Amino acid sequence: MLLSAVGLAAGQMIKSPAQALADSKAPPPSVLSAPVERRVLRDSVILRGTVAAEQSMDVTPAGGVGEGAAVVTKVPVSTGQSLKHGQVILEVSGRPVVALQGALPVYRDLKPGADGADVAQLQKALADLGHGMGGDRRGNFGTGTKKALSAFYRSAGYEPVPAQTDARAQLTAATEAVSSAERAAEDAHEAVARGASSGRAEDTAKDTTKDPAKDRGKGGGESAASGFQQSDLRKQAARADQDLRKARAHLAAVQAENGPMLPASEVVFLSRFPARVDGVSAKVGGQLAGKPALTVSAGALVVKGRLQPHQRGLVRPGQKVEILSEITGTTASATVGSVAATASAAESGSMEPGDRAASAGPPGFLVLIKPDKPLDPSLAGQGVRLTVEAASTGVETVSVPVSAVFAGADGRTSVMVLGAGGAQTRIEVTTGATGDGYVEIRPRTAGQVTEGTRVITGVRTDASLAGQSGTGESAP
Repeated sequence: MLLSAVGLAAGQMIKSPAQALADSKAPPPSVLSAPVERRVLRDSVILRGTVAAEQSMDVTPAGGVGEGAAVVTKVPVSTGQSLKHGQVILEVSGRPVVALQGALPVYRDLKPGADGADVAQLQKALADLGHGMGGDRRGNFGTGTKKALSAFYRSAGYEPVPAQTDARAQLTAATEAVSSAERAAEDAHEAVARGASSGRAEDTAKDTTKDPAKDRGKGGGESAASGFQQSDLRKQAARADQDLRKARAHLAAVQAENGPMLPASEVVFLSRFPARVDGVSAKVGGQLAGKPALTVSAGALVVKGRLQPHQRGLVRPGQKVEILSEITGTTASATVGSVAATASAAESGSMEPGDRAASAGPPGFLVLIKPDKPLDPSLAGQGVRLTVEAASTGVETVSVPVSAVFAGADGRTSVMVLGAGGAQTRIEVTTGATGDGYVEIRPRTAGQVTEGTRVITGVRTDASLAGQSGTGESAP
């Protein structure tokens, strides 16, 4: 009996080579899945930003008055210099470029007779510098505005540009036309008066020597002829008056259209003063040829950055932000001011300098960060790190664990839905905000993935963990 028992135990311990190989194989893989949830995603969003002024622009004058190349003849400012309202910041071909306060960018030459909001802006800028508009209506470039603009130019040491190149000849011709019309009208009225006087004298003489029989024979012919002549004289006088009115109206129009103008090439409107010179590239004697001469900025320093699509849903105006200068180690608190509604990658030539820096890399949603307190001016132009604290979608979104989303060989982003009996279906989705290890998804076809749907999050080979629930729950 003892021998039989020992033999049985040995038989159980000794395995054939085939059995030993089978026992050494890994257990069958187990699919991991998790339910789709509706949840509010929260996370801190970290992105890069650039410190820049609220307004920043390249100054690229078109050139001086008249023909010829745009040659820089004076550079009265330097990088880092503070600018004041009404200051000459550049001279091109002997003509000044001045900085005035205003929010509306210059887009046309402002000439006498012009109307519009840009004229009103010019009037206010001149008035702030002590040059009143007289009786001009707001927004109308009239006599008072002409006087104010002339006074401003002369205070800056320049003569204003005439709105009409042949202004003197036009005024002379119009004035002479009025004088000629006045003389013609005067002569015509004198002729009417002489004719009337002569007619009355003849009538008086006839009354004293008249022969009734002869008068009956003439039938009043001489009186009728005299009346026709008087009528012609009155017509000539009326036409002379009409010509005089036209000549005077033309002279008034010429006078209104003539006077000083503000060329678009001679002014830069900045939103706030003092402003700053951020860079100077122009040199005396150099030709601009459409290249920027200066870069100037105005307003408080802000930070501009770009959010990627998966970050866009987490960041909203009003959220708190920490600004970190990695150069100096200083931090500042701030608030999200605005977030662009659409992604963009603006052309560098059409963007402000701060936007160009913020747009480096892939397209994104421009976000404006406003510091709670004024930033140190030395930070202007620096790249900084932005941390949007407790960023949140604010509302529940259809979300899955980040590990459930994958990109296939075709480049499409998808999740794998686990159905009854272990059936697996690939569903194409687009992703949104991320946070707490989850990502927002939107199926290409509505309703394909809903709350409670199970999606595959991975595969494991440790069969001993089978049956556990949660993110690591095995497929049934």
